Amino acid sequence: MSWPEQVSCILKRMKSAMKDILITIREMCAEFGVTPRTLRFYESKELLAPLREGQKRLYNKRDRARMKLILRGKKFGFSLEEIRQLLDLYDIGDQQLTQYTRTYELAQKRLQEMERQQAELQEAIKELKEQLNQGAAMIEQMQKRAASTNAA
Repeated sequence: MSWPEQVSCILKRMKSAMKDILITIREMCAEFGVTPRTLRFYESKELLAPLREGQKRLYNKRDRARMKLILRGKKFGFSLEEIRQLLDLYDIGDQQLTQYTRTYELAQKRLQEMERQQAELQEAIKELKEQLNQGAAMIEQMQKRAASTNAA
């Protein structure tokens, strides 16, 4: 293979490798099931920092990892500000000890809050079922009265 062919081959491989490393906003949306507006919002909240090529946003491996953590944090009920603070701890330089410790502490508090909400919800469900049973009994009584009145 000639030198120009070798260079061309190398460049094609590099472009292919870069494609695996950098993805467009459309690809990011498809990968995570979000809208472009959501990604731009997360960018405005400093949760994501895509590279810019003119007007084009390009997301790297770090952005994708952060997006996974953002979505997981949202699923567990963390605020976007809490998520941003936790993500920012990654760069402290202590092999993420501070990040993991703080995440663990916040997760413990969140779990306690979720368990409290679950107990409240279970109590509300119990009360609603009781009300529905009483309502069903009242409707049955009213229907019997109406049937006996109509029969007479």
